[in-house]
Amino acid sequence: MNMTLISQSTAAATLALALGAALTMTCTVASAADSMDKEKCFGVAMKGKNDCKAGAGTTCAGTSKVDYQGNAFSLVPKGTCGKTVSKNSPTGFGQLAEFTDKKS
Repeated sequence: MNMTLISQSTAAATLALALGAALTMTCTVASAADSMDKEKCFGVAMKGKNDCKAGAGTTCAGTSKVDYQGNAFSLVPKGTCGKTVSKNSPTGFGQLAEFTDKKS
């Protein structure tokens, strides 16, 4: 290989790494800002669509077993959980804490 090709390859690799690091930092900062405006709302996720925590027998995101599972949450804009429909909830709306499903 000639030195020009090696230099160009090295420069391209360095640029790619720098861009990747910048994008990762941007996404992390955006995610942190987004999550500050959100709250956990239990009992509103559809089957397999929860953000995390779906109780016994599940691990995390996307593992809820049924629609409106009371121990699975979705992240919703702050202040909207109590207005979000939940067919299994004692109130008929999302809850800020886990609850036991009536139908499970």
